[in-house]
Amino acid sequence: MDKIIRCITTDGAIMASVIDSADIVYTAAKVHNTSPSATAALGRLLSAASMMGAQLKQRGAVLTVRIKGDGPAGTLVAVADSRGNVRGYIENPDCATEYYRQGKINVSAAVGKSGFVDVMRDYGSGEPYMSRAELATGEIAEDITAYYAQSEQIPTACGLGVLVDREGGEVLLAGGFLIQLLPGADDAACSKLEKNISELEPVTTMLAKGMSVEEIAKTALAGFDVEIVDEFPVHLVCNCSRERIINSIASLRDEEITAMIEEDGGAEVSCNFCNKKYLFSADDLRNIIMLKHGSEKI
Repeated sequence: MDKIIRCITTDGAIMASVIDSADIVYTAAKVHNTSPSATAALGRLLSAASMMGAQLKQRGAVLTVRIKGDGPAGTLVAVADSRGNVRGYIENPDCATEYYRQGKINVSAAVGKSGFVDVMRDYGSGEPYMSRAELATGEIAEDITAYYAQSEQIPTACGLGVLVDREGGEVLLAGGFLIQLLPGADDAACSKLEKNISELEPVTTMLAKGMSVEEIAKTALAGFDVEIVDEFPVHLVCNCSRERIINSIASLRDEEITAMIEEDGGAEVSCNFCNKKYLFSADDLRNIIMLKHGSEKI
């Protein structure tokens, strides 16, 4: 079962989140039928968004991370709630896969190195808070690190990993960490953390060794007294529904809905996040038009 832990050093200098997200990434790869490169890119983003969402204090708040680079993967989107539950999609799930010399997937080749990371936090009241940063490397973890430095001025270390079986394309391991210096951090704490991070093994290596998220957190924060403040399961969750799709269709102009009736005899709408299909007959679409204008169903 996937889970997140959130912890803080007892001196109030550092906050850290660690996630084991193998089930989330495995399921997302199956839902979207992703190539190995797309699996690694989307999986990393889902892991990062889940940890970022879990930082939201307000219940019901939602965080959206959108990465648009100049690579063949196209746009990647992940949406997480305040409990770390997440959903996402990639524009081109069958993008080609390149490998580095040592066999690691070249995620940057799929995502691209030029583009932006956009983050939106919606607290359910007022206008959503939006911020943007330029892509750093297209490897996702470095881009999240750069986002926090550029847009929020929070010193951050992010590590993400997805291990994909090269033969069968199955997701074997996935996870990540997000570590941030708090305003109370002094130079000594900063130096100690930098040393720890520089010596840290890749996320999937630690997971492959059987390390738990707690052990990964304690390794990253070696030399600090650490208190776990939260621990909870996280899931891949889509909140699509027929009612939401109806509202989306209703936002179209009457002429556009009428064209669906005349040209196709109805409509089939797929959810980007879970690929569930919703079918609407010509009568369904006529009813949507009627309801838009306050009339009763026919």
